Amino acid sequence: MNVEARRALVVYGSETGNAQDVAEELGRLAERLRFDTHVAELNAVSLKQLLQHSVVLISISTTGQGELPANSQKLWRALRSTRLPPACLQQLRFASFGLGDTSYPKFNWAHRKLYNRLVQLGARPICDRGESDEQHPEGIDGSFLPWSTSLRQHLLEHFPLPDGVEPIPDDVLLEPKWLLNFDEYAKHEPPHVNGMSLISDDDEVPPDDLLDIPGGLTATIVSNDRLTPSTHWQDVRHITTEIPSYHPYVPGDVLTIYPKNFPTDVNEFLSVMNWTSIADKPLRFAPSSPSTTPSSSFPIPHVAPTTPLTLRILLTNHLDIMSIPRRSFFAHLAHFTQDEFQRDRLLEFTNPEYIDELYDYTTRPRRSILEVLQEFETVKIPWQRICSMIPAIRGRQFSIASALNPTAESENRTRIELLIAIVKYRTVIKRTRQGVCTRYVSALKPGQSITVTLQKGGLGVTKAETERPVVMIGPGTGVAPMRALTYQRKQWREESQLTMPEKQGARDVLFFGCRNAESDYFFKDEWEQLKKENVPLDVLAAFSRDQVGSDVTHLEKSVLINGQRQKVYVQDLVRQQSARVYEALATRNGIVYICGSSGKMPQAIREALIEAFQSHGSMEREDAEAYLAGMEKSGRYKQETW
Repeated sequence: MNVEARRALVVYGSETGNAQDVAEELGRLAERLRFDTHVAELNAVSLKQLLQHSVVLISISTTGQGELPANSQKLWRALRSTRLPPACLQQLRFASFGLGDTSYPKFNWAHRKLYNRLVQLGARPICDRGESDEQHPEGIDGSFLPWSTSLRQHLLEHFPLPDGVEPIPDDVLLEPKWLLNFDEYAKHEPPHVNGMSLISDDDEVPPDDLLDIPGGLTATIVSNDRLTPSTHWQDVRHITTEIPSYHPYVPGDVLTIYPKNFPTDVNEFLSVMNWTSIADKPLRFAPSSPSTTPSSSFPIPHVAPTTPLTLRILLTNHLDIMSIPRRSFFAHLAHFTQDEFQRDRLLEFTNPEYIDELYDYTTRPRRSILEVLQEFETVKIPWQRICSMIPAIRGRQFSIASALNPTAESENRTRIELLIAIVKYRTVIKRTRQGVCTRYVSALKPGQSITVTLQKGGLGVTKAETERPVVMIGPGTGVAPMRALTYQRKQWREESQLTMPEKQGARDVLFFGCRNAESDYFFKDEWEQLKKENVPLDVLAAFSRDQVGSDVTHLEKSVLINGQRQKVYVQDLVRQQSARVYEALATRNGIVYICGSSGKMPQAIREALIEAFQSHGSMEREDAEAYLAGMEKSGRYKQETW
C-alpha cells in the first residue's frame, strides 16, 4: 500500500485545550485507518499545505464574541483574503467538529464561519459538521462519539483501503512519534534553571523555578489576600502581580497562569508507577521511528531540545496528572495490565454504549488520573510512553480585575490584579477536590516570581465608548472585568475632562450578585469610595442568602411568590430596574457586559433584557428578540463567561 497516497492533516483551534484533545483523538482515528497523519494547530499550516493531504480534519472552539481562537487567526486571515479565487480549495476534502457553549449568544460561531468559508472557496465536506455543547450532561463526548463514529464510516467510504488491508484494530497499541529515553550525555545530577533547583525543598509546595513559555512574562507576586472570611465556604483571593516592563492591556484582557503539581502528588505518582528510583535521571525525547521528522513537535508544549527533563520535572511542570481522564486514556491503560478483570473494566469505559458509566466514574466525582492509577493498581505504564498518555498541563486564564496604571509606561512596569475563587470542595464520593491552578495560586507567596502570559480578551472595550452608558452584570468573580472596566472608564473620563471639560460622562450601572453582604461582597469599600468621588456609577447588589439589601442599594433581596420567600439574583435586579436598563440601552445606545459563570445565568439575563424591551419599548416578543440580536451584531451585547 502506498502510504503517501493516504495523508491526513488534523488541525485545531483551541483556547483552553479541549479542541486540541479532540484533534488528537481524530489523529488516532485517522492513523487506525492507515492514514499518514499529522496533527498541528491551525496557525502552523498554510493554505498550500491544506491541499497537500487526502483529507483535512478540523477541531475548533469558539472564543469571545464568536471569534476563532488566537492559534487560528493567522490561517483565518489567509482564508478571508479577497484575492483568493472562488474555487481555489476545490481539491480539499474535509470534516470539521466545533466546540461551543449554548450559554453564549454566538454558539459555535467560529466553527460555522470557518466551515462556510471553506465551502465558499470550493472545499468539499465528506460528512455533516459536528458540534458539541459545553452544557451537555455528558460533556464533549456526548456529541463527539456519535459524530466520530459517522466520520470513520465516511472516511472508509471516501478513501477505501486497498484489498487485503484492514484498519488497525482498537486493541493494537499505536506507536507515539516520540518516546522518552535516558540522556547518557547529561550530567547525572538534579538539573537547575536560573540557579534554582527543580526539586523542591518543601514537600508542601511546588518548586519556584520559572517555566519556559513562548511569549512568557515574569510576574512577581505583590500580594495574595483572601477577601472572604475564613468561616465562609469559599476562599476568594485578590492577587496583585507586577511585571518589570510595560505591557498595555484593556478591560476584558486575561492573564494566563501556568500551574504546577504539588510534590506530594508527584511522589505518589512515582510510587504508584514504581519510578521513584529513576525519578531524577536526565531524559531526552527520541524519535520512535525514521518517519518521525526532526520538525515534528514534541508531545509536551514548551519543551525544547535544551529543556532539562526528568520524570519528576515532567510530572511537576508539564503533565496534568490531576486532570479528569478522557475516554482514550482508558484505552491506553488496558494495554499495560495483566489482570483480566481490570483490563475488561478499563475497556468498558472506552465503549460508547457505556458513556453514562464513564461519566459517573470520571466527570461526576471529578476523579483524577492519579486516582485512577491508584485504583487500577495492576496498571504499570512504561515511563518511555508517559508523555503520549497524560495530557499536558495548560495555563488557566483569569480576567484582569484592574485598569492599566497611567504611569505604567513611564515607570516601565505593569501592575495586574486578579480575583480568583479557589476551587476546593467535596464530591459525591466524599473526597476533597482542588483545582489544579487555583491550588497552585493559593500557595503563591509575596515576592515569588511566576511565568505568565498576557492575552487580548473578547470584550472589545475602547475609549470611544466612554460617553455611552454601560450596563455591567458580573455576579461572583465575574465582577473582576467589571471592576477593570469601571476604573478604566474613570481614567478615560478624567482624561476627556482635561481636553473637553464640557462633555459629561454617561452614568453606568453594575449589577453584582453574591451570597452574603458580609462574606462575599467583593470590593464593597471601593464602590462606596467611588460614590463619594462622584463617579457616575451605581452598584446594585443581590445577596441570594440574605433577606434584605445592602446599604448601597436599599433593594429587597427576597420576594414573596405564592406566599413563599424566594431568593433574588442579578436577573431579578435587572427586572426591578428594567426602566433604567431600557433607557441606557435603547434610548442612549448603551452597551451591556455580562461576565461570570456560564450556564443558567447568561440565559436568565438575556430573558430579563428581552422582557425590559417588551415592557418599556412596547415591543412584541419577536421584535424584542430581534433588537437584542441587533445589539449582538453591532457589538453592544458582550459576554465573557467561564
